Amino acid sequence: MVVPNDSVIAKSWGELTTTELYSIMKLRTDIFFVEQKVDEEELDNRDQEDATGHYWIADEHGVAAYIRVLCNETAEYLDGHRVIGRVVVREDRRGEGLAQIIMKRIVLDFGAESMLLHAQDYIVPLYLKFGFESFGDAYEEATIMHQSMYRAGQ
Repeated sequence: MVVPNDSVIAKSWGELTTTELYSIMKLRTDIFFVEQKVDEEELDNRDQEDATGHYWIADEHGVAAYIRVLCNETAEYLDGHRVIGRVVVREDRRGEGLAQIIMKRIVLDFGAESMLLHAQDYIVPLYLKFGFESFGDAYEEATIMHQSMYRAGQ
């Protein structure tokens, strides 16, 4: 299935409908808790912050792919205040490049700002395509190896 780049939906917390919110949370819990067995806190209250962006692609079954963009008051690394996270693609839609489509939109929206993310090891090559560079040592989080990555503002 070909997904046009303009199919990415971007909203703040206050703009989300209850149906959209349910679909986002269902996808995140299905993948992070059920599939990946992550036992970390999923609902961390960051979703509700005014500066948080929710980006996704939907189909007839709900949210197919999702990425959250936070804005931290204090930079975690260098000048990176924007933090990309909760990157998730529904199992039946993997391999279609949906995360790449959403990342293109995020880079378009925030490319002038430095950004950070904490990538699961297997997905590091995706972020390299968008100008992110690894920093620090790989580490284990929720039993999954991760790599911190940084992209300077352009």
